[in-house]
Amino acid sequence: MTELRIVFTLNGERREIQAPAHRTLLHVLRDDLGAVEVKEGCGEGVCGTCTVLLDGEPVSSCLVLAGRAAGRDIMTLRGLGDGDAPHPLQEAFVTHGAAQCGFCTPGMILTAYAFLQENPQASRSEIRRAIAGNLCRCTGYTKIVDAIAAAGREAPPRG
Repeated sequence: MTELRIVFTLNGERREIQAPAHRTLLHVLRDDLGAVEVKEGCGEGVCGTCTVLLDGEPVSSCLVLAGRAAGRDIMTLRGLGDGDAPHPLQEAFVTHGAAQCGFCTPGMILTAYAFLQENPQASRSEIRRAIAGNLCRCTGYTKIVDAIAAAGREAPPRG
């Protein structure tokens, strides 16, 4: 079995690991690096639960081989904010009751974050399209869309 030496940045910190060539980014993050905020849902790239940002773009980490992370920047929910200093989008999810069981929340927030970077004043229908690849079985999406729209309205203008 071929082992790869992979060097990348995870939430602003340089990381170096050895991993089998067939290992997914999801399993390296969760099992090898303890990033349990990255959840495994379907394992087929259709639910969005395992979403992380790879060089700022949302990807299903269950479909990305760990070797593709070499030299790249990966952000999980922990990289966006934490309990002491949550990101405004995380605060909006709490304020609007957008997180119920919480299983989909990390992937949903990261997808929304990447979308809001380019579309802070997006309409509700644009937000719904942007998060279409992130499934939630609890909320019915209304509160999630409310939270994302509120965070976009409160975002500082891009300069």
